[in-house]
Amino acid sequence: MEIKLIGLEGIPLVHAGDNVAQIIKDSILNMNYDLKDGDIILIAETLISKAEGNIIDLNEIEVSKKAYEIAEICKKDPKIVQVILDNSTEIVEIGPNFIICETKHGFVCANAAIDESNIEDGLATPIPENPDESALKIRRYLEEEFGKDLAVIVTDTQGRAFRIGAIGTAIGCSGINPLWVRIGEKDLYGRELETTEIATADELASAASLIMGQADEGLPVVIVSGFGAFNHLRDDSSNINPLIRPKEFDVFRK
Repeated sequence: MEIKLIGLEGIPLVHAGDNVAQIIKDSILNMNYDLKDGDIILIAETLISKAEGNIIDLNEIEVSKKAYEIAEICKKDPKIVQVILDNSTEIVEIGPNFIICETKHGFVCANAAIDESNIEDGLATPIPENPDESALKIRRYLEEEFGKDLAVIVTDTQGRAFRIGAIGTAIGCSGINPLWVRIGEKDLYGRELETTEIATADELASAASLIMGQADEGLPVVIVSGFGAFNHLRDDSSNINPLIRPKEFDVFRK
């Protein structure tokens, strides 16, 4: 099996109102890339948030007493803390320079995934309002334009409990089931798998992150080509929800 990672070149710095799907199409054509059935297009969430106008001007933020109190504990800018609170439904834990919280989307992550990188000073971008819907619109456009069966995954960079360092994570998807349930299959010794579920969308996001980078690489869109399980996981009505652990099963928040 061979899987290829192709970073799309020539993606410009986007602004509110830009058409991300059109930009991706133009890049594919300019690179003379032969888009194939089963190709998976992974897009950094900041690109989508900026194009959708989902941008916060920190100079306009009014800081609450609670935000000041939390900022004193975690040593973060009170304005950023207020933005984190505004984009969270629950504060799980406060640590040195981070706040673990649950976002309005149901993701448990640091700082509500508020991003101050790859955007002008004084601004910040929350994750897209509806990453699944954004992925669906882009997928439908590209499928119609190229006549191929595709999947789109919106990615973010997040840390993990008990591990140092950040990795690419899926926060939205369309066209592919993000979770590969392998229960009932056999291992190499013929034993039946009883609990095995693979976070395939996260694995694909992490692979794409190797190309996207976290600094000035300028490659916010990556195509994964040759993923052998695409047809098995193909799902026209998919979303990211299968990857979100229900709170009642989250033993670390009990």
